Amino acid sequence: MQEGLHPGIHPSSVIEDGARLGEGVRIGPFCHVGPEVVLGDGCELISHVVVAGRTTVGARTKIYPFASIGHPPQDLKYRGEPSTLTVGADCLIREGVTMNPGTAGGGLETTVGNHCAFLANSHVGHDCRVGDHVIFSNNVMLAGHCTVGNYAILGGGAAVIQFARVGDHAFVGGLSGLENDCIPYGMVLGNRAYLSGLNIIGLQRRGFSREDIHALRRAYRLLFAQEGTLMERVEDVAAEFDTHPAIHEILSFIREGGKRSICTPRAVAAAV
Repeated sequence: MQEGLHPGIHPSSVIEDGARLGEGVRIGPFCHVGPEVVLGDGCELISHVVVAGRTTVGARTKIYPFASIGHPPQDLKYRGEPSTLTVGADCLIREGVTMNPGTAGGGLETTVGNHCAFLANSHVGHDCRVGDHVIFSNNVMLAGHCTVGNYAILGGGAAVIQFARVGDHAFVGGLSGLENDCIPYGMVLGNRAYLSGLNIIGLQRRGFSREDIHALRRAYRLLFAQEGTLMERVEDVAAEFDTHPAIHEILSFIREGGKRSICTPRAVAAAV
């Protein structure tokens, strides 16, 4: 163990042999860091934090009490295969947060980007991919194999089903139960969640111009009209907005598809 060898480690904490600690790491009382863990420069574990498994935590990430990062996946098919969890730099991980590494069924890795905030008791399941600047409010539950895009926000108590995708700049309302894919820039609400519109407030906060927001609104109305199929409307929108990158991001998201359907507005869902 590395007790006493690092000036920022409280004597009550246990740092297993093999753990790699960067410059300026601070570890408060009653923490445990496993032998295959890497903590980047300036990381801070406040107290009562467990970091286990093949887990890498990026520089300046701060982890609060009773968070458990890197313990085996909550997947009954998991048989101990070597898998990883990678958390980016400048993240905030609050009390009671849990994050699990990957499984053989999902590429053996879970990844979290930079500048993310995970508020109290939120969960990142095995084999998930979480982008940069993402916010999980209290008690958010992200099941295995999900993808969350950059700048997405998930409201308190939201639950996302396995294999679902949440696009860039999307907003999932508090207490929503999302069982389908939320398009980039979309806003979903309810249980079961429906697409309620665009995340206009988020777009404004991110500095999108009025012209861009107007174009996104028109594209949204065309995409979720009731005439024709969704894929036919995708091609119509692509033809009208052939040079608009944000709109093409939405279209690419729909074309790529996944294991879940696209979340639609209530009127469209009823028509289908």
